[in-house]
Amino acid sequence: MDYVTSNRSRRDVTTARHSTRWHGAIVLMLLCTCSLVFASEAKAQCTARDGLQNQLRLKKTSSPIMPQVLVRSAVDVPVWKKVTIGTFSNSFALRNALHAVGCGTGGLAGEILARPAFTLSATKADLELYTVSAAELGFQTQTASLGQIYARAKQLGFGLAAAEIAPHLRLQYLDQPIGEFLIIGMEPIKTWEGEPVILTVGNGGAGLILIGQDGRAGAEISVASRFVFLRSHRGAPVEAARVHH
Repeated sequence: MDYVTSNRSRRDVTTARHSTRWHGAIVLMLLCTCSLVFASEAKAQCTARDGLQNQLRLKKTSSPIMPQVLVRSAVDVPVWKKVTIGTFSNSFALRNALHAVGCGTGGLAGEILARPAFTLSATKADLELYTVSAAELGFQTQTASLGQIYARAKQLGFGLAAAEIAPHLRLQYLDQPIGEFLIIGMEPIKTWEGEPVILTVGNGGAGLILIGQDGRAGAEISVASRFVFLRSHRGAPVEAARVHH
């Protein structure tokens, strides 16, 4: 009897140990799963699903067809959006932030962000941005050259934005409507092969992206394309205090 009882006790202890191990393993698996879910949710802010959720939350739909109203002066154009700069110490931190929220970065854009000519503001500041199409600047043809568009914009009182506006806008414009692509009115930055590139913030439906495009003065651009500018009197301080990455 004592022998049987002893064997049963050993089996009970062994079973209890296995049960405890399995219980611990299950808890660990659940914790890992939850961590992955939370990490995924924290990262996925630039995906198509999250972009749509942001639009619905703010009751936005796909990019509307904007009426083409001729702009006679930059002072007549209302502020479209404010963007904060000076929040990253170097371009590596900025690129990591884009990756962390899942924003797609095109090959040309990624190369531009890594170039020595791409600099960041050393001082935190809120900048007012203005959007206008080439048609609203007065072009009546199907296309206009980038140089012509810039010249006309400056004539009306707009100023070019610093290149860093593009990635900062991408990070802070998570509810961008599907189908909208905004060309940043900026001085082009050359790739390693010497090709001038300007940056565009867009939402093609598959997620929020930052891409590069032809930045040559002679590059032909549809007059329906919308640009992001500063006002000329606000552009100078942005270029004044800058640091290299």
